[in-house]
Amino acid sequence: MLKKSSEIIFNKDLSIYHLGLNTEDFADNIILVGDPKRVSFVSKYFDKIEIQKSKREFTTNTGYIGKKRISVISSGIGVDNVDIVINELNILNSKKSGFENTKRKLNFIKLGTCGSISKKIDVNEIIFSKYCIGSEGIIYYYNFDNSILEKKLIDKFIHFTKWDSKLALPYAIKASEKLWKSLYSNNFRKGITLTTNSFYGGQGREFNIKLQHKNIIKNLSDLTYKKLKVLNFEMESSGIYSLSKIFNHNAISINVVLANRVTNKFSNCPDKAVDNMIKSILGKIEKI
Repeated sequence: MLKKSSEIIFNKDLSIYHLGLNTEDFADNIILVGDPKRVSFVSKYFDKIEIQKSKREFTTNTGYIGKKRISVISSGIGVDNVDIVINELNILNSKKSGFENTKRKLNFIKLGTCGSISKKIDVNEIIFSKYCIGSEGIIYYYNFDNSILEKKLIDKFIHFTKWDSKLALPYAIKASEKLWKSLYSNNFRKGITLTTNSFYGGQGREFNIKLQHKNIIKNLSDLTYKKLKVLNFEMESSGIYSLSKIFNHNAISINVVLANRVTNKFSNCPDKAVDNMIKSILGKIEKI
């Protein structure tokens, strides 16, 4: 199926426009990080690195741990950037079939940082997101099967937060069962993650300008869904979960807590905390 050159854009070397990648440059197992510098934090543990490419905030290293081929790609901050990353990988994934959907499934594993909104979750702990609530509305730009939504969780979120109708309609998606079974173990925390499109106002940080919805942390404290609580804020996971479901891929989000928004603590060793998360997960990815 032919596409207009303004809709699917390739560079002169035939790499995809933003990522600067070709189809052979990425593996089926893709670790997503926000910070481009964090790509090397992950790939330093690879036994072999075969590809290193970078364009804008999108840095990619692809290599091997044992016989398992793995890519680590930085998205930058926010769901808008995730929309670029997953769409462009999906375009490359379908390039050989004339941009029709292919049967090749990708595994997206987000390794990120977050802020805890529970006083019981200390800094440097690792949280697995069983469900993710998106407050930025990106999913509604696409046609999708409504069965992928956790409708009862959406209704509860709207009720407990007294969600303003002027804001985007929230949505909620469950993590991939396959990746959950492969990567989660009881020594990690599990819960619900709220993705926001704002680090400051959207997460209740007030500075100089008064906020209209500054009580979001307090309002979420009593929300329970399938015996799970909302544990953390971050800025990418809902986009990863929703687009992966729409494109029929697998996704899971794993985040280390650097800030506790209730106790007002911040990690005194953030790089070490991130490194501990990476090491804890990489060996599990090898066995997917």
